Amino acid sequence: MSLFDVIAQAVLQGLTEFLPVSSSGHISLYQHLTGNNGDGALMFSAVLHLGTLVAVFIAFRKDILALIKELGVMIKDIIGMRFTLKGMNPERRMIVMIILSCFCLAPFALFKDWFESVGTDGSIFAEGLCFLYTSAILFLSDRCTKGKKTAGDIKVKDSVTVGLFQGVALLPGVSRSGSTISAGLFSGFSRETSVKYSFILGIPVILLSCLLEVFDYIKEVLDANIVNGQQVGFGNCLLGFVVSAAVGVGAIKLVNWLVKTDKFKIFAYYTLVLGCAVLVVAFIEYCMGHAITF
Repeated sequence: MSLFDVIAQAVLQGLTEFLPVSSSGHISLYQHLTGNNGDGALMFSAVLHLGTLVAVFIAFRKDILALIKELGVMIKDIIGMRFTLKGMNPERRMIVMIILSCFCLAPFALFKDWFESVGTDGSIFAEGLCFLYTSAILFLSDRCTKGKKTAGDIKVKDSVTVGLFQGVALLPGVSRSGSTISAGLFSGFSRETSVKYSFILGIPVILLSCLLEVFDYIKEVLDANIVNGQQVGFGNCLLGFVVSAAVGVGAIKLVNWLVKTDKFKIFAYYTLVLGCAVLVVAFIEYCMGHAITF
């Protein structure tokens, strides 16, 4: 993997993991248009995910520290048989609701192989449709009446709504952050709460993605499928980790500012144009009988 590939994919991951434009869709497009054969990509992808995970901890360190402290209190209450869902403080309510949103991913896990096949089927037609779906929900959420719900006001139906939207975002081209922020806005969250809930919810999701990629990498090594493949190398992994983390912090701050200033729809226009362009390219490739690569 060249130095350009390392930096390009790290920047793409850091930006698109948090900007509501779909990281999986952009990585899929990059690999498709560059003819990237994916040698050693599983481990490198896991490293990039770790970088974006660090970005979340940096950007929301105060909130995450408060949630960790409350989680410790929750565990003590559970052990001491004192745990109750009544009268929860905002931190405990957010923890419970995030857990519930994560559980909503379980039904979608049954279709994991199908979701992955969409991004590796040799065509970018599905990605184009998914970009248009992302554009539609961003347009609609931007036109929602401004909500006022904070962490202490989140209800079960709200967390389920966000969780289901997150499940659909397993499709390449459907933005996870865009889906969950939009779902929060649809549910009446304040702009700040929508962004905070979305990105903190991403912690277990990003961590799970990272672990799955590591397990898949180990499986490929054991199956001797990449013995002759080009290894990414420690230096490239370290560079990718640092770049994705640094870019991720900037992307989080940018999204937070755009949502608060009602400029969120800029991403709706972007994904609309991108989706249309991808569909055009997919049609041309279909007529040519082969992929267009650079």
